[in-house]
Amino acid sequence: MSSYQSLHEGWTVSGADVSGLPATVPGCVHTDLLRAGRIEDPYLDENETGLAWIGRTEWLYETTFTATPGRRTDLVCAGLDTITEIELNGSLVGETANMHRGYRFDVGPLLRDGTNSLKVKFKSAYAYAEGQQQRLGHRPNAYGEPFNFIRKQACNFGWDWGPTLVTAGIWQSIGLESWSVARLAEVRPQVTVDRGTGRVELRVRLDRAADEPVVITAEVAGRRAQATVDGIEALLILTVDDPDRWWPRGFGDQTRYDLDVTLAAADGTVLDTWNRKIGFRSVRVDTADDGYTMIVNDVPVFVRGINWIPDDVFADRVTRDRLAARFRQAAEANVNYLRVWGGGRYESFDFYDLADEMGFLVGQDFLFACAAYPEDEPFRSEIEAEARDNVVRLASHPSLVVWTGNNENLWGYEDWGWKPELNGRSWGSGYYYDLLPRIVGELDPTRPYWPGSPYSGSPDRYPNDPAYGTTHVWDVWNTDDYTKYAAYRPRFVSEFGFQAPPAFSTLRRSISDEPLAPDSPGMAHHQKAGGGDQKLERGLANHLPAPRDFDDWHFLTQLNQARAVAFGIEHFRSLRPLCQGTIMWQLNDCWPVTSWAAVDGDGRKKPLWYAMRDAYADRLLTFQPRTGDPVEAGGPLIDVEPGAVVPPQGVPTLIVANDSRTEWAVSTTVTRRTLAGKVLATADLTATVAPGENATLTLPADLANPGDPTTEFLTTDTGVTWFWSLDKDIPWPAPDYATEVKQDGDLYRVTVRATTLLRSLTLFPDRLDPAAETDRTAVTVLPGESVTFTVQSEHPLDADALTTRPVLRCVNDVLAH
Repeated sequence: MSSYQSLHEGWTVSGADVSGLPATVPGCVHTDLLRAGRIEDPYLDENETGLAWIGRTEWLYETTFTATPGRRTDLVCAGLDTITEIELNGSLVGETANMHRGYRFDVGPLLRDGTNSLKVKFKSAYAYAEGQQQRLGHRPNAYGEPFNFIRKQACNFGWDWGPTLVTAGIWQSIGLESWSVARLAEVRPQVTVDRGTGRVELRVRLDRAADEPVVITAEVAGRRAQATVDGIEALLILTVDDPDRWWPRGFGDQTRYDLDVTLAAADGTVLDTWNRKIGFRSVRVDTADDGYTMIVNDVPVFVRGINWIPDDVFADRVTRDRLAARFRQAAEANVNYLRVWGGGRYESFDFYDLADEMGFLVGQDFLFACAAYPEDEPFRSEIEAEARDNVVRLASHPSLVVWTGNNENLWGYEDWGWKPELNGRSWGSGYYYDLLPRIVGELDPTRPYWPGSPYSGSPDRYPNDPAYGTTHVWDVWNTDDYTKYAAYRPRFVSEFGFQAPPAFSTLRRSISDEPLAPDSPGMAHHQKAGGGDQKLERGLANHLPAPRDFDDWHFLTQLNQARAVAFGIEHFRSLRPLCQGTIMWQLNDCWPVTSWAAVDGDGRKKPLWYAMRDAYADRLLTFQPRTGDPVEAGGPLIDVEPGAVVPPQGVPTLIVANDSRTEWAVSTTVTRRTLAGKVLATADLTATVAPGENATLTLPADLANPGDPTTEFLTTDTGVTWFWSLDKDIPWPAPDYATEVKQDGDLYRVTVRATTLLRSLTLFPDRLDPAAETDRTAVTVLPGESVTFTVQSEHPLDADALTTRPVLRCVNDVLAH
């Protein structure tokens, strides 16, 4: 039987003026230096700027271990970051140049009986990348750093939401594997289900130390297949009658079966074993009508997705528990799809195992983002090896439903001025249109491949045409108001978003500015988007009253983000079946920063999270403008000045979207009211909506046409609202309300009874206890009605502080303050 010896203990790291510092493996040099007090926390204030030297330094990791030579022994490196030379007992074992793949070296002849010395020398990632750039010629990218000339996590070099912290280290497991005769080098299950029959085509490749025959046995769901092998490859096929299927969350159970593979010698001695949990399900992308529809088990799934970035700059901090917490936040926000963005990493076993368990669909980008990538050697060979490694590694996971060739590179080539800069040099198209689809087709033909995000379904089309395939909508954030989402008629939106600062307690932990201001030094440093603060300012000025202080600014920018993204999601959902998915940018952050995230770098939910939860509900009622004309693909359909608010194109109509698996008998009362609460018109609307369908409920004329659009609004009996005018143009009454706080253990129930209308009433309990969390935000409360917030806090909360500014906020109090 093979045996494994972990080599995670006893490491030191040296470099620059650092010598023999204790090192953690898996880990990286930044966390080692931070743990030893040699650097300040790069996530706080402007400390990041003083740490650029780390990425330009060579680092030596070394340890000693004891071993007993004998059988074939391999040094197994699951992840090295990035450019290394490996020495064992003074002899060169090998070199590496790719963070995104594993390595295995036969070190048996170099092992000593007793103490052995292992060294891993990490060369400067900058020196390597800049050297390759000089050798191969400039390739443009979005951020001016040489991340496209090294196979390393691109966002280590900074992004418009991330710090520039160029890491080095043994970032995944390292150890010795000893074996004899043969080992399971590659086990690749292709799992399908068709007309009630599950099928596992199991392809096995062996490494050998001897030529004798071996026996491979595979078992799943009580079925067994066996093969005697003289060579190094085998195919075993197992069929399972009527297996329970694996379904995406919301569609059924996530049934998984243990797939066990055993390698044995002819005499029955077990040489090696392999186990994974698999799920029987079919998946395809339907592009027959030039759209993009995810089909799982022959059922169309409307994608309610989020984009996922690395959850921390330093990968060793991203534990299974941390991933599970983030996944719970996604599940509680009614998300069913995670897109793993191409500037980060091929995600971990824990990530995919949790996705399998919880029923998330996952789209995995190959790791190319926002840049032209050279197709010259050594990159072409490295990229082929990396792609093969990861396609095989992830093949067993039912949650993985599509491979995507890159993030925004097809679009960048057409739209970002790359062509004259490239002057005919390669830029990556050979990867996206040839190499990667061939590898997926060879190694994982059960899953679809899509050349890029965005991509319009054909190389001959403009890659970001919303009328075809997948699209990214970024003019809204960069130049236009969020109301412009309504001008789009996309088939599938795989990126769009709007910024806001993190939770107040996250700001106070990470930024020591006194006083805090939108443009104070720490705040400015934690805004990485070009012109980001000006874009936030434009968004506020278009919609909300002018903030009078930082507390107002913080509340209003977070509220505006929540409204912007919810506006987009609800519009895109209202277009089904024309539009079949929306993936908002982004769920998470990798450090405390002003960004597009719904959950900030400390794991706290922003108001956007609550708005996303409501907009992604299985059953959605939303007011949308309609003209009565057929909705056709495309957009934007109207020309507007940059930043201008787009007026509604039509009269308000109630759209019903049913993503549940049961019929929805809708019955709702819609009223037109004044700000004082007076009812001007009312109607009861009903509809029966089948699963996976939308319905349109036309409002009577006395509801759809206001007498005074600045002082009237629509509301349903479930609290869905439509205001004809912008908040900044509405004469809100000064807020008048009564409050009551009741404590029950670590729960506080905060009831607010409104005398006047309260617009977007929001509670920020983290200002009192950083761990405190409320169950809802941005509730519009009508005069004479009440709302109760449930706040969880393990620490005592002051009732007066909990019910006054700046903890309890509404739009009205910005004007009244």
